[in-house]
Amino acid sequence: MLKRILLSIALLLVIAYLAIAITTFNRKPAGQVCHDMELMIKDTSNGGFITKKEIVSLLEKKDIYPVGKPMESIRCKKLEQELVKHPLIDNVECYKTPSGKVCIELRQRIPILRIMSAAGDDYYIDNKGTVMPSDAKCVAHLAIATGNVEKSFATRYLYKFGVFLQQNEFWNAQIEQIHVLPDKNIELVPRIGDQLIYLGKLDGFENKLARVKTFYEKALSKVGWNKYSRINVEFGNQIICTKRDAE
Repeated sequence: MLKRILLSIALLLVIAYLAIAITTFNRKPAGQVCHDMELMIKDTSNGGFITKKEIVSLLEKKDIYPVGKPMESIRCKKLEQELVKHPLIDNVECYKTPSGKVCIELRQRIPILRIMSAAGDDYYIDNKGTVMPSDAKCVAHLAIATGNVEKSFATRYLYKFGVFLQQNEFWNAQIEQIHVLPDKNIELVPRIGDQLIYLGKLDGFENKLARVKTFYEKALSKVGWNKYSRINVEFGNQIICTKRDAE
């Protein structure tokens, strides 16, 4: 019985100590001023190019730049709401530290295709199928989609192909241009070789490109990359090749 009482007292003392320690750790000195803003930008290699200078300028214009302001007056939610409006930012997390610093972690939107349509539209599509402005200062090299590309087609269908390219090292390096014909059939312009790859509709493009890759490895590597002017994988499990006219 005495042992249980002693254990209960010890447990209560530990709980009380932890409560006091946590309260002391989280207590902010009265009148504490923010002395620094730490900015962590994720996806720099794949996303756009956002600098700390740009973020500081944006916050200063809104009069919410935290450095020099009392910590108790800084509203992290407000900072997040303003920053997420930026066309290159996907999401933002902001928090304050007991030492008087504001930390901002932001994840950039990842552009996957550039659209340059026959109608004169020029913009990017990100990996969520959302339109980004053409002045987004994207760092990574992207395939360009041309031809009859309405925004509805780009955001509903074409972006899925862009996600595939982004996730497939071989085809991401190989495809330079995606040309959309008036009937929404697709032609691909590769970087290596002087032929067009005709997909037809986008349906089943993974299987179609798998066949092209096999053809590359087993046939073109033997007969030469420029033997054919067109590789058609529109139908079934067949590949129809058009020989280049002799010069």
